[in-house]
Amino acid sequence: MNLSRRTFIASAALAPVACGVPLSYETGIPVVVPQPIPAIRPPQIGQEWTYIKKDVFNGKTLGLITERISKIGPNIVIDRSAEDGGMLPSEIQTSWGMVATDTQWPRLLNFNPSLPLWPQELTTGWSKQFNTKYSIAGYPDSRLNWQEYMSVHGWEKITVPAGTFITLRFQNLINYESSDPNKVDCIRKETVWFAPNIGRWVAREISGSYMIQGQIGAEILEGSYQWQLTAYK
Repeated sequence: MNLSRRTFIASAALAPVACGVPLSYETGIPVVVPQPIPAIRPPQIGQEWTYIKKDVFNGKTLGLITERISKIGPNIVIDRSAEDGGMLPSEIQTSWGMVATDTQWPRLLNFNPSLPLWPQELTTGWSKQFNTKYSIAGYPDSRLNWQEYMSVHGWEKITVPAGTFITLRFQNLINYESSDPNKVDCIRKETVWFAPNIGRWVAREISGSYMIQGQIGAEILEGSYQWQLTAYK
């Protein structure tokens, strides 16, 4: 199925979007490439990260979410809980940094094959496109197309509530097939600040848009959200 008129594969038009300015409500200060390149902290049970989630449009705080590694085996399970202690859906990785069940979107998504959560090479200028199928939790038989272009833009120093970190900033440009056949040209954009020394991102922003099948007009904007790290261990 043709995902969209904005074709990703071998598209010269993609580069200016993917390599441009971040969303960006969060800002970092460019720094020289660390030498040596920081190693990514390996997973251990009990590692924990807490994030505050905000609506970018109105600045309102939407919640405080704690993520904790609870299991390391054939899969890595990251349990998630809200500020009141209520449990949220868990993130599942097939190996460290390869997500199979992703909780960061409006609906819980299952990817097969799994997708990288951070660049496979922590190098400025690295980029790669990933093609996979996804299903929405509860609807395992609906395998929909997902194309993701990941590109690294450089090392930055960024300050969030948890402190100041040296991070690798990268972007994801995603073209996906909606479960709603009326929605076409479905695009999501992410800017991520990944801190190898904590094995997780310290800031992340997402936005999205789509168009209605058969209608001529402007894009319809979806929610735009920001996460910032407030604590980790």
